[in-house]
Amino acid sequence: MAKKTFVRGAMILSAAGIISKVLGAFFRIPLANLIGAEGMGYYQAVYPIYSLLLTVSIAGFPVAVSRMVSERIALKDHFGAHRVFRISLFVMIVFGMALSLFLFIGSDAIIGRVDALKGAAYAMRAISPALFFVTVMSAYMGYFQGMRNMKPSAVVQIVEQFFRVIIGLSLAFFLAPIGTSHAAAGAMFGASAGSVAGFIVILLIYFATVKQRSFKTRIAKSRRAFREKKQSVLRILYLLFAISVPITIGSAIMPIMSNIDLAIVANRLSDTGWAPDQVREMYGQLTGMAAPLVNLPQVVTQAIAISLVPTITAAFKTGDMPFLRYNTILGFRMTLLLGLPCALGFMTLSEPIMRLLYPAQPEDAVAAAPSLFILAVGIVFYMSIQTLTGALQGMGRQVTPVVNLFIGAICKAGVTYVLTGIPSINVMGAAAGTVCAYIVATALNLRAVKKYTGAIFDWRKTLLRPLLSALAMSVAAFVAFRGMSLFAGNAISVLVAIAAGGVVYAIMVFVTRAVTEDELIYFPKGETLVKLYRKVLTTVLKNGRM
Repeated sequence: MAKKTFVRGAMILSAAGIISKVLGAFFRIPLANLIGAEGMGYYQAVYPIYSLLLTVSIAGFPVAVSRMVSERIALKDHFGAHRVFRISLFVMIVFGMALSLFLFIGSDAIIGRVDALKGAAYAMRAISPALFFVTVMSAYMGYFQGMRNMKPSAVVQIVEQFFRVIIGLSLAFFLAPIGTSHAAAGAMFGASAGSVAGFIVILLIYFATVKQRSFKTRIAKSRRAFREKKQSVLRILYLLFAISVPITIGSAIMPIMSNIDLAIVANRLSDTGWAPDQVREMYGQLTGMAAPLVNLPQVVTQAIAISLVPTITAAFKTGDMPFLRYNTILGFRMTLLLGLPCALGFMTLSEPIMRLLYPAQPEDAVAAAPSLFILAVGIVFYMSIQTLTGALQGMGRQVTPVVNLFIGAICKAGVTYVLTGIPSINVMGAAAGTVCAYIVATALNLRAVKKYTGAIFDWRKTLLRPLLSALAMSVAAFVAFRGMSLFAGNAISVLVAIAAGGVVYAIMVFVTRAVTEDELIYFPKGETLVKLYRKVLTTVLKNGRM
């Protein structure tokens, strides 16, 4: 069973995602310090639109390719799996080119709907090439993920982010004297440069794979064996779209709401008396300074969801429901184990973290801290949405999370509209609306997973033990920060508090038995982790007796 679980693949993608997010932090934080909240307002005015188009182009297809490839490989039809990839690649080339041209040509018309942010059109044109290359790359990634090989996706993710940081920051620095809108455009072009680098890498990995003798042998054997069962191109296209379209619609809901947020927040703040420059600053504080921080933990659950899909699909295709339930429950437990400490950690140290990361913008950092606190509440719920959605998609229930997220998005729009119009709440109302959407969608997804899988969650093991561990971590971090603040500055105090909280949480996870030995063995270096687990428990029990 250890070889079949999603855990190892998830850990590979998680490690790459964390590295990528750290690189992203080295991008966002200096960028915010360089161009300020106004420049970040231009930057973030483009990102929801770009994210929406990117979601339309790649959200569903990699999952569809991964599922269809996984199904065929489970039946030893390697030729059919490769054929699915080649057909999907052609579709993504055409689609990516169309969207990239649309974003470039229509930049002025798209961004001109908000007068205060018209200068963002430069940034929109700068990022338009990225749409093409990222879209085409997604076909390759879906193919490798369907084979449960997560390493190519991990390598590409790191390479893409590395070039984005280097080129984006360099251009922003050189263009800053011209104006914040031009500097934001330079930063955006970094994403285009990174996508080109990632595309070159995935091509090299693919050609190295197809040249291997073992690969050619599997393709040849399955081509002969499945010749009579070969599906038509139209049938494969139908299946690709039948799987991908609902997923794409679901993934597009929150980017759509972010675009609606842009209009709702800007207009509601203006209606309540805030000046255009204040609107830009507050929007930049929320979306450019606070929101990127709470996105960091989600990279782990993205990895869990991506790895879950082919694993769940294979189990579902072969009728192995006990193994399907095991992976679903384990995936959700891992999500809470990782999400709860992240949420409580950001809530406990929201203002010190903002002051640490944005020293050149102290007023904006303090002003953004309340938004970070509110958004942190939603971390564990959004992470849960991703994992539960991956499980549902693996079973072919891709429409269910779409409906659930749409219901959550409706709640978000209402809460955002009402709260943002209250002067004392202002932009924090948008953060509260986002959290509301995540809570609603999580509850509905969890109900659906229990219904379709028959999974029974042990809430004492799944929620109570991780929560107790996270609360102990939060207390330790708070005490450590307050204590260090008497002798050291904010930066050292925050780092010491994070380290203290991390150590306490790791110990408490073992002490409360939030993680068991049979689960640790599935992780990389699992045997080493089991030995450490036993050592910690032995030490605690020995000291307890003393």
